[in-house]
Amino acid sequence: MDALADLDRRIAGCRACPRLVDWREEVARTKRAAFADWTYWGRPVPGFGPADARMLIVGLAPAAHGGNRTGRMFTGDRSGDVLYQALYDIGLASQPTAVTADDGLELHGVRITSPVHCAPPANKPTPGERDTCRPWLVQELNLLRPTLRSVVVLGAFGWQAALPAFAEAGRRVPRPRPVFGHGARVPLDGLELFGCFHVSQRNTFTGKLTPEMLRDVLRMAAETAGLRDRTAENRTTRPSYDG
Repeated sequence: MDALADLDRRIAGCRACPRLVDWREEVARTKRAAFADWTYWGRPVPGFGPADARMLIVGLAPAAHGGNRTGRMFTGDRSGDVLYQALYDIGLASQPTAVTADDGLELHGVRITSPVHCAPPANKPTPGERDTCRPWLVQELNLLRPTLRSVVVLGAFGWQAALPAFAEAGRRVPRPRPVFGHGARVPLDGLELFGCFHVSQRNTFTGKLTPEMLRDVLRMAAETAGLRDRTAENRTTRPSYDG
């Protein structure tokens, strides 16, 4: 647990990519009018969730006025609204909303991270920025290895970024590399890897990704990880581990 907390602190201090540093800090200075009274985080956003997580969700990168503002993954934007509602619906989050880093939200058995930890211009990190950030994800995967049993990757970019990280973390990745698709499921050397369309507004507003589709993938990954569905029970109770 201390090792993962130390990793999170080191991620938050990273300044390796000049373009991303300039952008995240510029956004934090200029702000969005709706958040003019906020003090933006304006730094890399570390992973969020317990150090003994059995399930990992891998996104893309923090949103300029979401995670870059609040300092927590998928917190304070509409993509996060969709993701945390789904996690709450299947008993893996203590509440359905993620507003601020100190709002009391807890994740049960699941951790959320991304292959790029800084908000990128136009939500598009470059391949070089993705590769520069990869060692952080590799270290996170190594620290989670004792408990991690399933991974849900949101979107094709995350999929392409995650597979090399798994290989560098010592997992045997099939060749040719598995192709991303919603509902894709790949055995990965002791893990089950699941593909899911990203929870972007473009996908959720057009119906490409519905709440039901998202819940279905998350539920399959949770069951694979041994996280018991408690939707019929008090959601403030931590889900049990089957084994």
